[in-house]
Amino acid sequence: MGEITRPTPINKEVAWDKSKIIMSKTDPYGVIEYANETFIEVSGYEEHELMGRPHNIIRHPDMPRVVFKVLWDYLKRGKNIHAIVKNLSKSGRYYWVITDFEVKTNAKGVITNYYSRRRAAPMEIVQKHIEPLYEKLLQIEAVTGMDASEKYLVGYLEEKGKGYNEFIEDIITDGLPREDKQPEEKKGFFSRLFGR
Repeated sequence: MGEITRPTPINKEVAWDKSKIIMSKTDPYGVIEYANETFIEVSGYEEHELMGRPHNIIRHPDMPRVVFKVLWDYLKRGKNIHAIVKNLSKSGRYYWVITDFEVKTNAKGVITNYYSRRRAAPMEIVQKHIEPLYEKLLQIEAVTGMDASEKYLVGYLEEKGKGYNEFIEDIITDGLPREDKQPEEKKGFFSRLFGR
């Protein structure tokens, strides 16, 4: 399989229909098995360039490694997780998404796939809550490594009295209009957000 050259990031956002949902499916190792048309359109890659590639093909260098460590720690334990992620398109442009990761297992409980659904992340939430945190984590990683970055993130979340999932849910809920904050009896927050 030929190598794909990582694009040079440019500080411009991908123009896309932010009402659409980006979907993908990977194997237990994060290798892409399926990408919907919206994923293909927004990432800028052709379908054949994505299939069989690690999902980190779209990882933006502005993303702290510790966030992906937290994600993988949850997923490998069979736990669903939500995250706000900055992705890198083939053109070098970025796009921020709220991602809902879902773990699928076989009858024996062995993880077979990961599904992810992504919506555009509201920029006011990204700018207020996520960018400052991720910039600190990146600075710590650059100077003292990922272990120190992870300790900072744990302390940051402990101060707020939340896990990563709860932190993401709270900042997204705070950014919703009042009527969207009303809980639905049978659906969780991210089920309402993604309409499933």
